[in-house]
Amino acid sequence: MLRRLYDWTMQKAAHPHAVGWLALFAFVEASFFPIPPHPLLGLMCLAAPRRAIWFAFVATIASVAGGLLGYAIGWGLYDTVGTQLLAALGMTESFPVAACYLREYGAEIIMIKGATPIPFKLLTITAGFIAMPLIPFILASIVSRAISFMIVGVLFRLFGAPIKAFIDKYLGLVTIGFVVLVVGGFLALTMLGGGDEKAQSKCEAAAAIQA
Repeated sequence: MLRRLYDWTMQKAAHPHAVGWLALFAFVEASFFPIPPHPLLGLMCLAAPRRAIWFAFVATIASVAGGLLGYAIGWGLYDTVGTQLLAALGMTESFPVAACYLREYGAEIIMIKGATPIPFKLLTITAGFIAMPLIPFILASIVSRAISFMIVGVLFRLFGAPIKAFIDKYLGLVTIGFVVLVVGGFLALTMLGGGDEKAQSKCEAAAAIQA
């Protein structure tokens, strides 16, 4: 079953309209969609390693544009659309913490956290809510998304063929390894959260007050 799903997705990733789907996924994920575009990006890079950097560039630009939509939701529609959206995504309790960190660190937190598994949409909506200056928000989003997507593009451009051959042969092991890495990444972020202790305690207190 896993092999059939892999082969089917590889075919779709190589579809002539795959770039459009990648752009759409990256755009909506930055503002309200729960599924990240990285799996599609990775498969497209596997299917066509020579176009990997172009795929990553498309994902970066689309994600930044989607981030502006998230910013607009937080800035002008938080009381109506924003609260319901965060509730639907299970991010209501995370919102005051994100707002605290953004007020404390500004663009820096977007550049650092936006390149991690922390949902980028949470940062974009929150940035709009606290009325973060737009230009620093855009520049930080570009850096964050470029880090997140371009690393994938460059790695597959340089090592695409060997990586694809390895995955074709050891798909089950690769799947297990990917899950372990994702879980480990989340645990590391929890244990090593950035920022000085004073600011971190202040933002953790925001979560306690919300609860």
